[in-house]
Amino acid sequence: MEVTGIISALIIGIVIGALGRLVVPGRQSIPIWLTIVIGIISAFIGTAIATVLGVADTRGIDWIELVIQIAVAAGGVVLAVKAYDKRQIR
Repeated sequence: MEVTGIISALIIGIVIGALGRLVVPGRQSIPIWLTIVIGIISAFIGTAIATVLGVADTRGIDWIELVIQIAVAAGGVVLAVKAYDKRQIR
């Protein structure tokens, strides 16, 4: 993987993670680095799901793929908040 690919993955991860975090109601008590990691992982998982569904390659912007990625990120944020909150209680 080239440096530009790593930078692109980070930027996409930030955007997807932030959008996933915005979709989840309430305040999330997780660090920004965790949001970025969730976003990067969600981008890969969302792309895989879109590929399986046959909607990964469309003309123009892949809106369906983007919605799937954001939904996966929102689910990841919810899981991370629950796990992170339990960790803070201990």
